Amino acid sequence: MASVDVVIPCYKYGSVLPTAVRSVLDQPGVDVRVLVIDDCSGDGSADVARELSAQDSRVSVLEHERNKGHIATYNEGLMDWASADYCALLSADDALTPGALLRAARLLDAHPEVGFVYGRPLHWDGSTPLPQARTEDQGWTVYNGPSWLRRRFALGEGCITSPEVVVRTTLQKKLGGYDPELRHTGDIEMWMRFALHADVGYLKGVDQAYYRVHGNNMSAAYYASVVADLRQRLAAYTAITTRPDNNLADRLDMDRSVRRVLARDALRRAGRAFDKGRSESDPVEELIDFARESYGEIEGLPEWHTLRLRQRLGARRSRALSPLVLTAPARRIRQHARVLKWQREGI
Repeated sequence: MASVDVVIPCYKYGSVLPTAVRSVLDQPGVDVRVLVIDDCSGDGSADVARELSAQDSRVSVLEHERNKGHIATYNEGLMDWASADYCALLSADDALTPGALLRAARLLDAHPEVGFVYGRPLHWDGSTPLPQARTEDQGWTVYNGPSWLRRRFALGEGCITSPEVVVRTTLQKKLGGYDPELRHTGDIEMWMRFALHADVGYLKGVDQAYYRVHGNNMSAAYYASVVADLRQRLAAYTAITTRPDNNLADRLDMDRSVRRVLARDALRRAGRAFDKGRSESDPVEELIDFARESYGEIEGLPEWHTLRLRQRLGARRSRALSPLVLTAPARRIRQHARVLKWQREGI
């Protein structure tokens, strides 16, 4: 029977912590341990954690005397504590679906070349009981690590929310944890780092975790700033292309590709500010600066020409005569196709 260690960092989430812990303890077919790390919540969350530990010996609690932040807390659990065959990080406000760990362990057991496994996350806002998850095994796909990595560079965005991932612990220990310099895209960088050295497993047609969507998510305030989002995404990709152990022959082409993708994204967002009448309030100039800094040759990008047209029209006429009237439906169709591919194939 495979063993899985699950780290649950907690900061002022004592009210929902029991749901996360029980979702791990109730997992069938695997030996589990849980470490709850309370990051100096000061609101009674540690008391909840201690009570859960008193009820089940598989639960341990570590209490910080001072707040260390989420990255240090994650790494403390994954790098210093986890020792099972496989490990996972589960936020205190999320939960695992029934059988998630066994499904992941079966794939990892069958494919020693796979470094980590993920499936689909099931989003819910916590206002209702946990929704019914799809748990019937539909098989899996094993992606060549570098091929999976190239897909991420081609799209310039991640495909994992994190609670749905189970990692081979030896790989985690070998390659390290979350990069403290990437406070909000450390997960994206870490999955890509793993893909440099191992293949990637995807569980088809099943929900592996519940991801709670609410205003108190640690990343919510960060993602309110689109420029910060773009800069952190670029930093994550740059960290991969500049790694000494990145021996991919096309790594410079990958770097150029993702910079182009992110520059186009920035210019597209700047253009939408005119369409929505927010050219004065949205960070249009910052978005343009980011595009130029990251890619350079923005004058050759189609989004640059449509943005310049908007600027010449002015905010009022641009909103009324948006040059995206015809392109917006096409963009939505492309985005829908991308979502469908992610839902089917995980990439």
